[in-house]
Amino acid sequence: MPDPSLAKPATPTVQSHPTIWGNRRFLLLLCSFSISLFGNTFHSIALSLWVLQTTGSARLVAVLTIINLLLSSLLGSIGGTFADRVNRRTIMLVTDLISCVLALTLAAVISVPSTSFIIVAVLMGLTTASALFQSPAYQASIVGVVGKEHVQQAVGLLNLSENICRTIGFSAGGIFVASFGAADAILFDGVTFFVSFLLILAVRSLPLPSRVNLAPREKRKFTQDLAEGVRYIWRFPFARAVIIMLPSLTLFFMPSMMLTQVMAVKVWKSTPFQFGLMEACIPLGYMIGSGLIMLLGSRLKNRGRLIMTSLLCLGPLYILLSFTTTAAVAIPVILIIGFMFSFSTLLINTLLRLEISEEIQGRVFGVLGSIMSVAPSIGLTAVSYLSDLFSPGPVMGSIGLLLLLFAIAAYSRLTVIRNYH
Repeated sequence: MPDPSLAKPATPTVQSHPTIWGNRRFLLLLCSFSISLFGNTFHSIALSLWVLQTTGSARLVAVLTIINLLLSSLLGSIGGTFADRVNRRTIMLVTDLISCVLALTLAAVISVPSTSFIIVAVLMGLTTASALFQSPAYQASIVGVVGKEHVQQAVGLLNLSENICRTIGFSAGGIFVASFGAADAILFDGVTFFVSFLLILAVRSLPLPSRVNLAPREKRKFTQDLAEGVRYIWRFPFARAVIIMLPSLTLFFMPSMMLTQVMAVKVWKSTPFQFGLMEACIPLGYMIGSGLIMLLGSRLKNRGRLIMTSLLCLGPLYILLSFTTTAAVAIPVILIIGFMFSFSTLLINTLLRLEISEEIQGRVFGVLGSIMSVAPSIGLTAVSYLSDLFSPGPVMGSIGLLLLLFAIAAYSRLTVIRNYH
């Protein structure tokens, strides 16, 4: 049986935390997260472009994607369990250094003519594995650093930063690769990992999970903690509801983004400017929603019903998009979808940190990451096949209808989220 103490939120402490903008440790973590994410966008573009230019094979690009998915599904829970057993700051420092060395090595390797694709794939896989140990450690540290009273603002700021870095990073990364080449872009990523290491070093200390403090690791086997995390997620209603809701939402959301691009070209006959504006609408809407959630903070009430309301709105919006015939009408609809998506995902990530004991958050985020890495691929595969058989409009409408049915079922069955205040 799982530890009964894990089946309820951790007991509040009397420790007070500074505001977000006055919290030095959080700001250092935020800067570390942002700069490494920005560098990773350069890495992603550069590696895909290098493979295409060197081999001319789209299948090898797909191989890299499959490697990432397999590693994510296999190592997510393991990385999360480490985050609940080991000093999380130590994990961040070690993985930053490992990723830095791997990125610098990869930059040197691809600068050599006739480099083997196998070597590139191995180095990329090792970099992905390093990130899978760092991410749960980072995500599970937030509550201890900012306190539960500031966690909503912290998560809002993290999501806002992530969308800004991805939006700017992919654009800047493309320009950088075109100007300086793939090797220099990956070299830049290696530098960002080193800067991230220095920022984490400046944090000096992070709160340790209570299990690390109270139960020496030698008294508990790694496999026991790993199994306990899985059992906890299955038996604790809130964790189980989140594991159902977030991957399911991603299953629908990612294919719909791909279909939006297809419709932009085939149905709406978008100009290059309109196409670029559509690509920016989802992250822009998400950033607007994230900013609003962050500004409202504790004044935002009935968060469970807000999550469910936004989820219920997404399906009809996609159905409306499927009937849209012009880019001018589609653009504001896509912007609203991005806005609604922020409430469905950002708030649920906030509640996850509030409701699940900090000592097991690493495992929960690890398992969630594993499932969410697989869900989009399933949806994309199915939708790609269907969009070749049928026109994209009916497929988009079908996604909207399925998403609406899922939202109705979630509203009815996932009461632990719906009734959250």
